Amino acid sequence: MHDRRDRARSLIRGLYAITDAELMPELDFVTRAEAALRGGARILQYRDKSADIEKRQRQAIGLLSVCIRHGATLVINDDVLLARRIGAPAVHLGQGDMSIQDARAVLGPEVLIGVSCHNSLELAIKAQLAGADYLAFGAFHASSTKPEAVIAAPELLHSARRQLSLPLVAIGGVTPENGGFLLRAGADALAVVSGIFAAEDIEAAARRFARLFSSQA
Repeated sequence: MHDRRDRARSLIRGLYAITDAELMPELDFVTRAEAALRGGARILQYRDKSADIEKRQRQAIGLLSVCIRHGATLVINDDVLLARRIGAPAVHLGQGDMSIQDARAVLGPEVLIGVSCHNSLELAIKAQLAGADYLAFGAFHASSTKPEAVIAAPELLHSARRQLSLPLVAIGGVTPENGGFLLRAGADALAVVSGIFAAEDIEAAARRFARLFSSQA
């Protein structure tokens, strides 16, 4: 576990781009994702809730290929079996998804598991004890992707940084203007959907976020 968590601390940092089926037409889905990687995204989460298994596997394989080419980490949202089939290095679980223990049984000891903890330090503590490798908090600001999400206070990151040892991801309405504040509060990575993939120039949008990390160094 220690080797895996050491790897998580190394990999789960920087710009964390999350795909969106509505913002990324299938015809150029992987091309748009690769533009975010060229702009500096270090983590790419594949999120697609459709029932089209063949399409999802095809897209996930394409994303894994470009992530390997750019030295980035692919995270599969929710679908543990898809992650196992394509050999993805990480998965992300919501509170209503498969348990960490069941996911670990499917994936084996090496795959990283991230968990959404919303605005709850208690959920984060439980996730760390259950074997999670990174923790995601938010939304920290109003989000067009999940407008119903409960808003989390930046103080939550301060508390999590003091009490937990895992990488912390901040999500929800993150912009280049407010992202630096979240990094200073304790976030290791900033998760962004529309702020990247709704932009006319995806690579340039990702670069604006990526600069936040170099300025914090």
